[in-house]
Amino acid sequence: MTMVRTAEEANVFPDVKVASLQMAPRIGDKAANLQRSVALIEEAARHGAVVAVLPELANTGYVFASRQEAFALAEPVPDGESSQVWLEVARRCKIHVVAGIAERVGDRLFNAALVAGPHGYIGTYRKLHLWGDEHLFFESGDLGLPVFHTEIGRLGAIICYDGWFPEVYRLLAMQGADFVCMPTNWVPMPGQVEGHAAMANTLAMANAHSNGLNIICADRVGTERGQPFIGQSLIVGAQGWPVAGPASRDSEEILYASINLRKSRSARHLNVFNDVLRDRRDDIYDPMLGTGWKLPRH
Repeated sequence: MTMVRTAEEANVFPDVKVASLQMAPRIGDKAANLQRSVALIEEAARHGAVVAVLPELANTGYVFASRQEAFALAEPVPDGESSQVWLEVARRCKIHVVAGIAERVGDRLFNAALVAGPHGYIGTYRKLHLWGDEHLFFESGDLGLPVFHTEIGRLGAIICYDGWFPEVYRLLAMQGADFVCMPTNWVPMPGQVEGHAAMANTLAMANAHSNGLNIICADRVGTERGQPFIGQSLIVGAQGWPVAGPASRDSEEILYASINLRKSRSARHLNVFNDVLRDRRDDIYDPMLGTGWKLPRH
């Protein structure tokens, strides 16, 4: 039997429209990248989105020639120019923005994501798992896996290669995350057959399903200093099925999806017997994976 929501229930659990902003940043051209990102955020807001996710390192580009270049392009968060631009558009457009940024903290650099909302700065996530030459420029993230409580639900963030680690998703789910926002710069993977779906898409679907999470993946397109990027941004619902995308492999575009929190939070209940979080064998393994974090009360 189909359950019909009352008008009161619909107001308590309205659909949340989210957007994945696939764009083509240009290395070193922060002014142009910020201008383009703001235009995409404004367009998403005009279409009713209340969450917009930008790619990894959206303001700087990805393939740094040297640490000196990366250092020169990096900024403090949230006081730097790029953060302030994104904070302003988030306030003006009444939208939550998750944007990849090169963060400078003293002499240290982090591959980070700014989380902004209609009321200002919400928080920062720093990439835990560095990929390839990122080890030459960045420190591994030191802020853990924060979940930010907002008026539209609980937001977590990860970046690109973090998505290859199921522990990341499980710890976010255990903290009650509704949405996982993933700024990313996916590259071709070894053994990937041309024309086949991205491995990253498969991983996002699997982890969404096994944790009951909505995952918003925002990739970039284009080739930068010889490095191709594969596009195929994706929004996955909490049951593990794509609800928007994959996007194209070579063009900028915006993906939209409407997420209902009542339905997505109940997606962890697979049937009357099984729940993907309740069924964990915490007599065999630590439910918080040895982090020492305490389970939150919701």
